[in-house]
Amino acid sequence: MFYDYLVIGLYFVLFLFIGMMFSKMASKSTSDYFRGGGRMLWWMVGSAAFMTQFSAVTFTGAAGKAFADGFAICAVYLGNTFSFFCAYAFFAQRFRQMRVDTPTEAIKGRFGVRNEQYFSWMLIGFSFLNAGVWLNALGVFTTAVFGADIYLTIIVVGLTVVFVSAVSGAWGVVASDFVQTLVVAAISIAAAIVALVKVGGPVKMVENFPGGFLVGPNMNYPLILFGTFIFFLPKQIFTMMNLHDSFRYLNAKDSVNAKKAALLATILMGVGTIIWFIPPWSAATLYPNAVKDFAQLGNKASDAVYLVFVRNAMPIGTVGLLMAAIFSASMSSIDSALNKNAGIFIRSIYQPFIAKRNITTDDQKLLRISKLVSFLSGIGVIATALYFASLKELSLFELMMSVSTMVQVPMMVPLMLGIIIKKTPQWAPWATIVFGLFVSWFVTYVFTADVFVGMFGIENLTKRETIDMNIILTVGGHVFLTGGFFWATTLFYNEEKDVNKIGTDKFFENLETTVIADEFQDEADKQQRTKLGNMVMAISTGILLMLFIPNPLWGRLLFVGCAICIFTLGYLLKRSASDSIRRQ
Repeated sequence: MFYDYLVIGLYFVLFLFIGMMFSKMASKSTSDYFRGGGRMLWWMVGSAAFMTQFSAVTFTGAAGKAFADGFAICAVYLGNTFSFFCAYAFFAQRFRQMRVDTPTEAIKGRFGVRNEQYFSWMLIGFSFLNAGVWLNALGVFTTAVFGADIYLTIIVVGLTVVFVSAVSGAWGVVASDFVQTLVVAAISIAAAIVALVKVGGPVKMVENFPGGFLVGPNMNYPLILFGTFIFFLPKQIFTMMNLHDSFRYLNAKDSVNAKKAALLATILMGVGTIIWFIPPWSAATLYPNAVKDFAQLGNKASDAVYLVFVRNAMPIGTVGLLMAAIFSASMSSIDSALNKNAGIFIRSIYQPFIAKRNITTDDQKLLRISKLVSFLSGIGVIATALYFASLKELSLFELMMSVSTMVQVPMMVPLMLGIIIKKTPQWAPWATIVFGLFVSWFVTYVFTADVFVGMFGIENLTKRETIDMNIILTVGGHVFLTGGFFWATTLFYNEEKDVNKIGTDKFFENLETTVIADEFQDEADKQQRTKLGNMVMAISTGILLMLFIPNPLWGRLLFVGCAICIFTLGYLLKRSASDSIRRQ
């Protein structure tokens, strides 16, 4: 356990160091603080887009779902992959071409000032819910590993994330996301390889999975599982490809880099969808009683199954690396949310407020206020996570899906369809959300899964089937009813009464106009490659030192292999910076 503590301690030092290293690049202007001035390279933007969709829930709640139900969990993550591909094909470059610093500025351009204010408060509040789920998941897993108090864990980890987000802004957030992607990849690939060796290969893993690998146990009607997968595709498009989540691509230096970033995120998510879940799938055969080891977690005991595998199958010190990966996953999502909230508050709430009172303020003062807002947002997220931690009866996966399908989808329907449908009245966005929340309520309490299947003479759904059926009905309701409601508002559009017509026309004109990096971009490119190249090589050195932990030969070679791969990437990054200088 000493080595695990040492690895985690060094990771926290690294995380704080990244924030300090990039703090100067974020101190020039609020645009630099909110989105890196729109000067980031595709591999930074792509890894950040990937990591913001990846949280500790993947290693906890989702791993528990994989352990219990087999391949079914992939429906969610394949939906993510499909959405990133849609970004590559259509959305990513257009998001960058909106030419804004924050998502709500894009909402203002598309829907007007009133909707900007409405969504600003709604999105900030929803960010607290999402980030609270992620931080709570991290607290659960840390408690399972070290027996620490979950509330203390949430507070300590939350304050660490707040520091990095407040000090270094978007530069530190995205740079840490890139580094964290490497940590996640290293532990995931290593654990997957060991899992396949111990279980006897992929064929044995599939054949021996309890209850059937593709369908899993407690599933009398496999068609429900297929329906879940189908409906997750449009759900993830709505929740990932919208004006709010456009922040993933606002950092890119130009249209081409935004498009490349989406392609990188597609590849990472697609490959990761299989690799992440090989250990819990294998654990279902190797350690079928794994859940009993963490009975103190109640209904959340299955969320610790990844830990059971790593403790029993991986070399000493890997638990520390796993926890570093867990911290990476959650911190990247939370610090992105904090940075985004600061931008939304300053651009869409604070600046309009002081402008109405004819108060002038310089950009540096706004930058200082942004850091304060980021800190206060972090405190709000910590408070939300502490509340979620008290809900012992709800599993993390169910909590995540409940928040996502019932609250997030109605909010994002107008923000996604608004990119495609142009002529809508001013009241269309908020009216669509109100209607969407009604749809969520109706499906949850009136037109439930039992009522729906009863119409077809089907009885006695299992708990798992009921949960999946509720997801299908909720998503289907929003796709057809909420989405249809927004489209129907076009029937009430009156061009003569459209006070935002000029803004809307400008928004769609920008949407189709390519962004090209200016002549000052070369210096930013060099700094990104040099700083991250050095940082990645330093990480590889740390992993190489794990060679001296007392492990079997294969365990030591595993650390050496990870270190070599990471060092090679860091060397190539630094070399590309030198090559760029020579070309100039």
